[in-house]
Amino acid sequence: MKKRKPTNRDRTLQVATSLFLTKGYLATSMDEIVAVSKVSKTNIYYYFKSKEDLLSAILDQLIQTYTEMIHEVASRRDTSVQERFTALIQLLTQQELECLGGCPFLTLYAQMPQEAHQLREKVSAFFRDQVDAVEALLHEGIQKQEFKDDLPARATAQLIVSLIEGGLFLAHASKDTGMLGSSLTTLAFLLK
Repeated sequence: MKKRKPTNRDRTLQVATSLFLTKGYLATSMDEIVAVSKVSKTNIYYYFKSKEDLLSAILDQLIQTYTEMIHEVASRRDTSVQERFTALIQLLTQQELECLGGCPFLTLYAQMPQEAHQLREKVSAFFRDQVDAVEALLHEGIQKQEFKDDLPARATAQLIVSLIEGGLFLAHASKDTGMLGSSLTTLAFLLK
């Protein structure tokens, strides 16, 4: 079976994602995206009416990718909740995306125009969904007696997502990836 050649839209998304995450949304011009992607400006504007529209498509793609990965791990019924929980945390912390803030969503969110309310809501909804997925795993773990029965699931899920996101930023800023690992080990100890 022949591999499909990336379309101009795909190439634009790939290049813009890389530039937005490594240089920043505000520091990347549409002319730079044209130059690096080798896709004409008129063709880019055929697919994306504005730079903000391009950012929206990038967010949709990132959210879909992460959501599919999270749900795939969370739905593995052949492993314990503890193992799925550990796999989920590893998944979220070991993404090899190079970006300014350690996390693609934080990087893009921090650089969005303040008036880009729909884009900001997409990121907010993604984080709410992350908290919901972690909370569901915690409830299942409590029910199966893998976690403490008095564990406040919602608050703990919020703490875990905050720890992961803050840990990604700190690990990136300090160039110390071990910090996040030790925090997650401590967290696992506290859940039991």
